[in-house]
Amino acid sequence: MWILGRKGPSGFSASSTAEEVTKGIDGTGLTAVVTGASSGIGTETTRVLALRGVHVVMAVRNTDAGRKVKEAILKENPNAKLDVMELDLGSMASVRKFGSEYKSLGLPLNLLINNAGVMAPFMLTQDNIEQHFGTNHIGHFLLTNLLLETMKSTTRESQKEGRIVNVSSEGHRLFRYPEGVRFDKINDKSSFRTVYAYGQSKLANILHANELAKRFKEEGVEITANSVHPGVIATNLLRHHSIVNGLFTTVVKIFVKSIPQGAATTCYVALHPQVKGVSGEYFSDSNLAKPIALAKDEELAKKLWDFSLSLTDPK
Repeated sequence: MWILGRKGPSGFSASSTAEEVTKGIDGTGLTAVVTGASSGIGTETTRVLALRGVHVVMAVRNTDAGRKVKEAILKENPNAKLDVMELDLGSMASVRKFGSEYKSLGLPLNLLINNAGVMAPFMLTQDNIEQHFGTNHIGHFLLTNLLLETMKSTTRESQKEGRIVNVSSEGHRLFRYPEGVRFDKINDKSSFRTVYAYGQSKLANILHANELAKRFKEEGVEITANSVHPGVIATNLLRHHSIVNGLFTTVVKIFVKSIPQGAATTCYVALHPQVKGVSGEYFSDSNLAKPIALAKDEELAKKLWDFSLSLTDPK
């Protein structure tokens, strides 16, 4: 249940669901990649996009779980077009394999929903990068770069706008370091704090979308890139934090969004005609919102881009 229902300029609010914000929209002919599609808002995003006629490629770490979700959606909607492909965002090798396999299938790409995320105790990815930054940002950064040419060619051939949606959160407001922003600062256990690590990765999601938007505009490419805050949702993102998770599932449920409400902003930015041509923005509750000042720092976005390139360079 969500207790705030005041509608914004879009006509939608925090209580709007993904089905409501996409009502009447025909996504037939569009193809989307949704990361983290086997649970939470990723599953609901997949279900609703498929309901609107979009062919959804479910990019998931656990393909067994992905196939179960696919079967459940098909049971409800036999006409849904769904494919399941393996993708572990914590492994650059896995991301590169996904990119290669996707291209080999010859599929178009209209929508890229960078949704998957983690919030966990200190760990390093397979590439020895702090897990939050490595999974939530670097994995998506590499995936996006690998799929960009496919998306650009799809846009040219279909004459339809491509859209990239980075799922961030209000967690980006939690990132603070007195000595300034250092994207590699918490890549060791001695200085690690879960809240800072998560906040850093969510700030990176916004900066990534903004830099993409800037580059698309300079290139004259008809692709938009935006970031969204899904809202506070009781999903399995908190599965590694038993006390916090328990609190969410008992005491404060009336203050958090349901999963259908949580997927609304993603689906709105991905499909709604109101968002056509809008790029480099941050959305919350299916309306434009303001992130922290750091998230609008163009120099910081360029710094992050260059740093991310250096990490993903196969050398």
